[in-house]
Amino acid sequence: MRSERRTELREFLISRRARVSPEEAGLPVGGGRRRTPGLRREEVAVLAGVGASWYQWLEQGREISVSPSVLDSVARVLRLSDAERRHLYLLSGMNPPTPEVAPEKRDMCDGLRRLIDAWMPFPAHIMDLYYNCVMYNDAAAIVLGMRGDITQNCLIDFFVDPLYRSRSHSWERNARTVVAQFRAACAARPDDEGFREVLDEVSARSPEFVALWAERDIEDQGQVRKELSHPLAGLLVVESTVLKVPVRPDLMIVLHTPLDEANTAEKLEWLVSPQGRRGAMYPVAG
Repeated sequence: MRSERRTELREFLISRRARVSPEEAGLPVGGGRRRTPGLRREEVAVLAGVGASWYQWLEQGREISVSPSVLDSVARVLRLSDAERRHLYLLSGMNPPTPEVAPEKRDMCDGLRRLIDAWMPFPAHIMDLYYNCVMYNDAAAIVLGMRGDITQNCLIDFFVDPLYRSRSHSWERNARTVVAQFRAACAARPDDEGFREVLDEVSARSPEFVALWAERDIEDQGQVRKELSHPLAGLLVVESTVLKVPVRPDLMIVLHTPLDEANTAEKLEWLVSPQGRRGAMYPVAG
């Protein structure tokens, strides 16, 4: 495996070096005919501020000491994308940096809106790294109580929104999972002030969160069973699944799938039907 990684590192760097012309790298035009396209090894080394021998050894896949700053310099000279930069880290035996959103991939909201709308009649929403709700479909509003007059942060609302608390039969069982997953997200970005702002607000508003946070549980995003009591449809049992889109690492898609219990699928279809929507316009006892 190590030999394969070294071979891939060599071929990757050679291929990326061949893509960059001297002009693109800011080198003077001219200098004689080149036998191969792109930059020479020595030119990459000079532009990256590293020794020519060191870069040659890197490209040969030798066991040498590397650092994030040096790899970033090489990535800059070779004009690597964020995905290519992280690939360079992996091939060099380093932990890759946190993924970033490529500028050309930022405008995906229309496609993501189509995705969660196509999930109807089942609830779906999209949240950012800090659990702020970016968008949700009609079923999420009807079933989960998502609406414009609350915090619109899924962690905070899980603990402090009385409407959601009143509907969730599985709240106590799921609370520990929600907190453990948020701690894992925070740990991946320890210096991110966005997480600190959310933590400060939810800690100030929920002693229950503070107690669970102190237990320091860690859990990856996955699937969570939710049991909800809707005032019109009664018991609903769904399974939420968190999906991530690699080109948008700042977003998470949360899809709720009905389980084969309590006729959940049929109830969800009715709730979003014209008849169900009309029923929701009138107060329901209890």
